[in-house]
Parts: sequence; C-alpha cells; structure tokens
Amino acid sequence: MTAAVPFLSGLFRDRTGAMAVETAIIAPLMVLFSLGAYQVSSLVARQSELQSAMTVAESIALATDPDTTDELTTLKDVVAATTGLDANQIVVAAAYRCNSGDYVVLESTCATGDNVSRYVQVTLTDNYVPIWTEFGVGETVALRVNRYVLYGQRTKA
Repeated sequence: MTAAVPFLSGLFRDRTGAMAVETAIIAPLMVLFSLGAYQVSSLVARQSELQSAMTVAESIALATDPDTTDELTTLKDVVAATTGLDANQIVVAAAYRCNSGDYVVLESTCATGDNVSRYVQVTLTDNYVPIWTEFGVGETVALRVNRYVLYGQRTKA
C-alpha cells in the first residue's frame, strides 16, 4: 500500500505529456470551429451572389421595361446565366399596383382613372446544404430573394 502512494504522488507531479493531452482536447474543437466558420462564410457568400444577381435583374428590368412575355423570359434567362440556378428556381412575373393598393397579377383589375404602377417581380430560391448535414446535424438552409422592380407608371384610361 505504501508503494502505491509514492507512485500516485509522482504521477501528479509529472508534467511531461501535459501538452499532448491539452492538444488532444483542444485540436478537435478548433477544427470544428474552423469548419463551422467556413460553412457560414460559404452560406453568406451564396446569399450575396443571389443579391448580386437580383441587382443585375433589376438593372435589366429598368433598362428594358419588360412588359411582354418574351422580355420576361429573356430576363429570366439572364438571371439564370448569372446565378447558375435552374429555371425552376427563378420566377419572373409581371405585377401591378392600383393606386397604392396591393400587388395584382392583371392590370385589368385596376379601375379606370387609377394610377397603375407596373412592376416585374423576380424571385430567386436556392438551397444551401452545409457539410455537417451529412453527419445528421442541422438541415438544409433555404435561401430566397424576392424583389419588385418598378419600371413604369401611368393612369389607366
């Protein structure tokens, strides 16, 4: 019994290997923090790409006054080329506001004499799948950017 006490007291005083134990505890945590920071920055970068594509769509809409189906389709194609999104992830549609009311799909719903504002609505949707979802942690992040671009106003006759 007396031989065990000097062994334990010697073990507690021995500091060799302490750095290896501390590194074994801290290193996995640092790797996880780094991976998390990378994934969050990738998510923010993708959201920024979608916002930039929306700015391009807005500029094109303001320059072309897309009031025909062909012009709306061209706008959608340009946005698809800019973002790399599939056509089913992009919605480009005409929208109208009668005076200061809600958005409507058809201009004909506005009454005669109403101030009709013409818009193009652009909606981009994408999914970001973080790497940690492969390990059962978290879930896919849905990204959605929606913007109404005013390109004209007139009084309905």
